[in-house]
Amino acid sequence: MPWGFYAHKEINYIACFTLPPEMFGFYKQNIGYIQEFSVRADQRRYAVDDEAPRHYIDLDHYETLAPIDTMPMQWDSAVAKYSEATLLEYGIVPWHIMKVKAWLTKAMKERDYEKIIKLSADLGHYIADAHVPLHTTENYNGQLTNQHGIHGLWESRLPEIFATKYDFYTGKAVYLRAPLSTIWQTVAESFAAKDSVLAMERELTLRMPNTKYSFESKGATTVKVYSREFSSAYHSALNQMVERRMKKAIFMVGCFWYTAWVDAGQPDLEFTVKQRIDLQPQLDSLAKL
Repeated sequence: MPWGFYAHKEINYIACFTLPPEMFGFYKQNIGYIQEFSVRADQRRYAVDDEAPRHYIDLDHYETLAPIDTMPMQWDSAVAKYSEATLLEYGIVPWHIMKVKAWLTKAMKERDYEKIIKLSADLGHYIADAHVPLHTTENYNGQLTNQHGIHGLWESRLPEIFATKYDFYTGKAVYLRAPLSTIWQTVAESFAAKDSVLAMERELTLRMPNTKYSFESKGATTVKVYSREFSSAYHSALNQMVERRMKKAIFMVGCFWYTAWVDAGQPDLEFTVKQRIDLQPQLDSLAKL
């Protein structure tokens, strides 16, 4: 589950506070929806056939090591080199981010406020996923190296335990003059970190085999989880990596929202602040997926 629901909601929520006053009123009014809809893309994976590849790109299918110097950034060039079927098989997150950004710009131009909310939430989700090292490798859950479960450890368990102590101050969002290059730089940074994510967990497993897991109560059930001792040791070994990636994700989400708004001609969003947009029935239906 990319980033875990907790982290996705936090990233979208805090990103709203990076926006300028001209946007903040609208986003603040609808912050609950933007936060709750942040997990909509994950919920669609069970209902929409083409959803899954929008969340990742297995760069190690194309590149052995960073830097990324053979993969075309432009979609048409990548299709010509590898075929669309291959790209869809190994993930399209940077290109899908650009597509959703274009949809958001169009919704802002048309002042379609319901779409602005939903697309802002979706865009935040995909951008957050692009900041995750394990979203750039075929070994996304350690299944190729006998590290099953590392996906949830890095993206869910660590943020849920430690995120309340993170410093998420990013400053204000800025306009992105080259958003495609920017998001490719993001996935390149994630790709460069993937080996450390895997190696550190492997080393700690050898050192702490008997204390790696524990049991915790979740509601009425008892579940097996990575122990707090192991999670703390892994978190320390990563040297604030999860905090840095979450913080960058927050800033980047705000920047993409702001860039979409500027590219739309900076439409007035403020006059809707006194209007209530009721999306709760749609949230309720998503919860049933």
